[in-house]
Amino acid sequence: MKIVVCIKQVPDTKGGVKFNPDGTLDRAAMMTIMNPDDKAGLEAALRLKDQYGAEVTVITMGLPKAEDVLREAIAMGADKGILVTDRVLGGADTWATSQTLAGAIRNLEYDLIITGRQAIDGDTAQVGPQISEHLNIPVISYAQKIEIDGDSVIVERQYDDRYHVLKAKMPCLITALAELNEPRYMTPGGIFDACEAEITVWGRANLVDVDDSNLGLKGSPTQIAKASDKVRKGAGEKVTLDTAEAVDYIVGKMKEKHVI
Repeated sequence: MKIVVCIKQVPDTKGGVKFNPDGTLDRAAMMTIMNPDDKAGLEAALRLKDQYGAEVTVITMGLPKAEDVLREAIAMGADKGILVTDRVLGGADTWATSQTLAGAIRNLEYDLIITGRQAIDGDTAQVGPQISEHLNIPVISYAQKIEIDGDSVIVERQYDDRYHVLKAKMPCLITALAELNEPRYMTPGGIFDACEAEITVWGRANLVDVDDSNLGLKGSPTQIAKASDKVRKGAGEKVTLDTAEAVDYIVGKMKEKHVI
């Protein structure tokens, strides 16, 4: 079994975010982490590797420093890392990003593609399903449990207060929830292997069946009108009351807000 996991290096929002003049994130100026949903997807792939001996390839699109997140994945147990980076790919929205990743994945053999449900820097949940559309393979999103049955995959798909059980023949794409599992830590041996691992670097020339009109900022139909850091909240209203008065006050506020 061959599994491709799409991961993304995203800003660590605890350190604040910075923007370029055109409204896009200034990724080069921020601390970064592996996207949480993607890490859960990677852990799912590694568990399938443990169970079935699958080969796990991680792929990311980003700046050259995104190589770090690939080495983290290899330190966790992934076999190969591919970085897709090129100036013409910068500023991509979900459409251009999915076109780029699909163009890169066409170079690979795969039975299963796993992505995170969404990235914390965009929260669109669009890239995974768009990749499946470009590759013309089925997609099961919001996975909270994954099992393999012969040449098919069985997924519990989260839905409101219940879940769907869906089965699809591979090749198939799955988008994973952060709640899918508890990702493992990097191991000392894995860290050593990751430091020695050779990361494959691809650019525009390595993308298969992708038009220039669908790449980068110029190929992105979504245009950012305005971007800013999170709005700071005020201190709020402070009152000093005894217990009975406090209860009446809280209930009154809840009624005022139509909570009750």
